[in-house]
Amino acid sequence: MKYGIHTFTRGPTRDPDPITTLASACDRLGFDYYGVSDHVIVSAQIDSTYPYTEDGSWPGASDTDCIDCLTTLSFVAATTKRVRLLTSVMVIPHRPAVLASQILATVDVLSKGRLTVGIGVGWMEEELVALGAPEYRRRGAASEEYINAYRTLWRDEIAEFDGEFVSFKNVIAAPKPVQQPGPPIWIGGEGPAARRRVARLGDGWYPVSGNPRYPLDTVERFTVAVKEVRALSEANGRDPDDIEVALFVPWAKLGEPIMKDGRRMIFTGPRDALLEDVASFENGGLDVLIPSLIAPSVEEIVDNCEAFAEATGMA
Repeated sequence: MKYGIHTFTRGPTRDPDPITTLASACDRLGFDYYGVSDHVIVSAQIDSTYPYTEDGSWPGASDTDCIDCLTTLSFVAATTKRVRLLTSVMVIPHRPAVLASQILATVDVLSKGRLTVGIGVGWMEEELVALGAPEYRRRGAASEEYINAYRTLWRDEIAEFDGEFVSFKNVIAAPKPVQQPGPPIWIGGEGPAARRRVARLGDGWYPVSGNPRYPLDTVERFTVAVKEVRALSEANGRDPDDIEVALFVPWAKLGEPIMKDGRRMIFTGPRDALLEDVASFENGGLDVLIPSLIAPSVEEIVDNCEAFAEATGMA
């Protein structure tokens, strides 16, 4: 099993010194991935439904700070040596395809080939409108086209692309990413459309465990979902073993277990319970476990990382 951490572009991981402290600690402790979330702006009025709460409200609405995900990862690249850098997840329609492809290639070059591109199609319509993104209801189709455009630009010496949302010709995009034919792309999302997108286009699947509509909060649900993604991949003529599976578990914690509906929530509780979950989910097809380990201060987050690394045998 590989392990990562998901961090936010707000709160205790908004400023340079805390980011350096935490990223350096993760590098030292043996974490495999350092993930950064993605919002560019926050609307003063949000009517969009957030997919990861029962009532559709977004817990982050009260904190309007947003440092940029890709710029942050470039900064982290300079303060670390081995941990992979993960967009967790980058909302594809936030940035024009040609510009985003070159920023991602730059992060890969500056990190000497350590970038993994976690992507999603976005949920906040107000943000996408403000950024001039493609029409909200077409964001899935646009995102798939953007992915193909990225790969074209990363691969071809003189690139051209003629699509509905992206069109260019005679483009020289250099330098190319260190990783060829390009950084791995992990596709986020839990529902049927996301699973089909993984099967067609993904190097990995990166869902969140706590989507109320498509929960992956038990090993049984997770195992069934992984089997479905692998079957869809095979139906698309791909080797299902080539698709890496990661899982973001926002509530993961060591210590007192979190109880819900009379049962212990996965990846919470003492060390033995955590390791039991790790083994069960690994048997169910999980390759990378990514908790947030969030806390009010960076010192507390580092403490959580150290305890997690010790419990899982990283440290």
